Amino acid sequence: MTVHHLSRTDARRLAVRAQLLTAERPAGVLETVRGLTMLQVDHTASVAPSADLVLWSRLGSRYDPGELADAVDGLALLDVQGMIRPAEDLVLYRAEMAQWPGPDPQPWQASRAGWLRDNAGCRQDILDALRADGPLTARELPDTTVRPWRSSGWNANRNVPMMLELLVESGDVAAAGRRGRDRLWDLAERVYPADDPVPVEDARRLRDERRLHALGIARSRGAQCPVEPVDVGTAGEPAVVDGVRGEWRVDPALLDAPFTGRTALLSPFDRLVHDRRRMAELFAFDYALEMFKPAAARRWGYYALPVLHGDRLVGKVDATADHAAGVLRVDAVHEDGAWSPAVRADVADEIEDLARWLGLELRLGARTR
Repeated sequence: MTVHHLSRTDARRLAVRAQLLTAERPAGVLETVRGLTMLQVDHTASVAPSADLVLWSRLGSRYDPGELADAVDGLALLDVQGMIRPAEDLVLYRAEMAQWPGPDPQPWQASRAGWLRDNAGCRQDILDALRADGPLTARELPDTTVRPWRSSGWNANRNVPMMLELLVESGDVAAAGRRGRDRLWDLAERVYPADDPVPVEDARRLRDERRLHALGIARSRGAQCPVEPVDVGTAGEPAVVDGVRGEWRVDPALLDAPFTGRTALLSPFDRLVHDRRRMAELFAFDYALEMFKPAAARRWGYYALPVLHGDRLVGKVDATADHAAGVLRVDAVHEDGAWSPAVRADVADEIEDLARWLGLELRLGARTR
């Protein structure tokens, strides 16, 4: 098999192109999510929820968050374990769900499965309630656990939400839209498409191929990420990148496509930067989400947005949406290296578009240029 030899510029452009961040914008929400394969759900609203930010980065201020909500409520997109995926992709997950926790589970998975077995009566009560009256919110479901959930974090004694989480993993229950701010739950058989599941090994191979197509370039092996891996196994073809050790995998279908870059502000959870190791190796970009750090220890801000310009990550924008005051505050624009006037103008245009999309007045702080 051919081993592709890429410059770092080639590799970066491959990644940016695969993530739909070139000048040729996708047509709409469904096309975008299908191209990316998933959106990570994170409701931190310092600027906007991450899924909405990701779509705005691709579609611009014409994107209406109501479109995403409608697609989820209409079940064209499905919220599965905190990832919004195209409904048609669920055939690639259901066989593995049916085998949960799998033939050789990790200790933490075995512990969760044990808790579910110990509370088999509560599991059945919830399934019976959904079958009779679903979809329902978590607050409308019975807590008949005989062994409460215990944890060292925020999930202690949250028996029904944890039961629902495990029933999603096992393929029995699915998110079925929202009622106001509350998520609705129903039997998975009423939510997921009725198509036959793809066998586990074939499904894993196809998921690796789709993930590689959405990333463009990735490692065959990476750090373990249970819900959405960063690696792609043997998908695609091998490649080496100048100045970067080790072998990569690339999607050959994307290699020769033309590249016209643009400027974009990204969510901290955007898949272009989510794999921090790949980000550092290909983009030489120094970034971390600092919302969990003390204010005095932050370099770039609570929820700083990475800045993409062409095929480079060139800085961060420290912005906060204050809806009560009706303003988007931009406290700082951090330049990685000296920006040209053209880059500054492009970034300013994106900040203005962000304010317009949010329906807020733009207010620039002293540390912006």
